[in-house]
Amino acid sequence: MDIRTTGKTGPAERDEKHGGAAEATTAGDPADTLDADRDAEEAALVGEDTDSGADSDSGADSGADSGSGVGAGAAAVVSAALAAVALTGTWAGKVVSERETLVGQIKTSGSGTPTQQISEIYGDAWHSTALVNGVFALIALIVAVAVLVLPRRPSWVRAVAVAGAVLGGLGLLLSAGTYFDLFLSLPTAGS
Repeated sequence: MDIRTTGKTGPAERDEKHGGAAEATTAGDPADTLDADRDAEEAALVGEDTDSGADSDSGADSGADSGSGVGAGAAAVVSAALAAVALTGTWAGKVVSERETLVGQIKTSGSGTPTQQISEIYGDAWHSTALVNGVFALIALIVAVAVLVLPRRPSWVRAVAVAGAVLGGLGLLLSAGTYFDLFLSLPTAGS
């Protein structure tokens, strides 16, 4: 730690630093120089600004950038993770799908036509899975866009947020296509 002193500490400055215990020392006193060095070191440890002329260019703004970068970085990573989960499927989607399958079996037990059974047992489960995955993809897309519009973000945060936005958009398109049977339609009873 490189600390330079001016060599002059007046009684008013000592009064502020030591809570009222003002000492009258001369400007060239070696004890005064040691006290000034000690005060500067204590202030640097606490994070206070010192008038001792110390170089403060080595990271004065890094604290402000890192605070906003951490939150934006975490949000970007969450966005990418949610988008990946939306593409691969979620536990919640599986639970909702199995519930819809069970409800469909109960509704069509004994009196349902084959078309009703296909729709109630398989179609509703398929659509509910697509809906849950689509919600995850939409949340990922919203979080990614929110991170991208934040000011003063590091470049790696922007890259992860773009990845989250792309994956979230892709997941949203796939979920919508699955929900509306654009990619594959439900089988019919005769096929």
